[in-house]
Amino acid sequence: MILELQSVVIMTALVVNVSGILFIVETLLRRDEGAGRVWALGFLAAMLTTLAYMVWSQSPGAWWAVAVGNAAFVAGTGCMWLGCRRFNGSPMAWSSWLVGGAIVAAGVAVAVEGADGGDWAGAVWMFVALMVFAGAGAAECVRGALRESRTAWVLAFVLGLQSLYYVSRTTAFLVAGPESALFETAFGTIPTSFLTVILTIVAVVVTSVLRSTRAPMRGYLRLAGLGTAKGGILSRDVFDAALAGLCERAASRSEVVGVIAVRIDDLDQISTAFGSEVARAVTETWRTGVRRHAPSNALVGEDGTTGLVMGVVVDSAPEARRVAGAVYRGLFDDLGKVGGGVIPVVGVGVALSDAAGYDASTLQRVAREAASRAAASVETSVLVGETE
Repeated sequence: MILELQSVVIMTALVVNVSGILFIVETLLRRDEGAGRVWALGFLAAMLTTLAYMVWSQSPGAWWAVAVGNAAFVAGTGCMWLGCRRFNGSPMAWSSWLVGGAIVAAGVAVAVEGADGGDWAGAVWMFVALMVFAGAGAAECVRGALRESRTAWVLAFVLGLQSLYYVSRTTAFLVAGPESALFETAFGTIPTSFLTVILTIVAVVVTSVLRSTRAPMRGYLRLAGLGTAKGGILSRDVFDAALAGLCERAASRSEVVGVIAVRIDDLDQISTAFGSEVARAVTETWRTGVRRHAPSNALVGEDGTTGLVMGVVVDSAPEARRVAGAVYRGLFDDLGKVGGGVIPVVGVGVALSDAAGYDASTLQRVAREAASRAAASVETSVLVGETE
């Protein structure tokens, strides 16, 4: 069977754009805690990549389309990595700057060569960036909260495969050249297009599943906007600022700050099996229960749609564990009284400043990872987080 380049390019663009549109529409229907929005930007960039390359294929003199396509390609893979970091609660500042710098470099590399650069202008810069970001994304999928999900292992495999492909493609490009039979046969536009189609389909399915564990469809509960939500639960941004201030004050006095993350699982399954009304009752009971059983001076804030997090100054590590245990026991009793005895899986994680330091984002990440492990554990539902 002989494949025409133009037909393959159109087929690739169709798959990428349809997948991207579906993911973006789903993003608008969900209340996302962040990772899904970053992945949506990645799919937007992938859509822009296909459109730019189609412009180039129709107008070879439009070298700017190659610059846009290469930069957008790097942005798409970079956003997949950033989305994984956001899912894990990892710091985003330096990684975002790194991706932004790579995007600019990929575009500038083509602009430097200009109209004389041809089809492969700036290709090495793009190949290296894709190789690095795909590999980093694969590594991020096997650590933190993503490590607890078998679905994330599929994404790790996909990104790892992409990274290895671009290692081989870069080597063939530099050694044999883009006009060689080896490069055209194994790493040319047609085989790369087929790989792109496969990776796009797998990526949109996997990221949709991962995102659903953090951002259920609208209808369970409306999250806080600015200020506080009903019941005194702080919005994500307000809580982050308040916890940072608490950590700063506690550090100057050598006091122990405990961050306790409480997450519930199986909310989507409960909604499917018992209806949205039961799911809503469980969610409301969980939220009000956490606030009620937390110490009166504790900060309680949003941590996505299936998580709450609290910050409190304690006298010692054992006291923090006692607080977490009291919240879990009270919450378990409350949930047993609603929804016809339908009790979701509850995980409670504790992070302590004497072990993890006084950085608010680090404390939240450690507590969140401990809560994820606790939710998956059959031995205990309260775990103290360990720093890496």
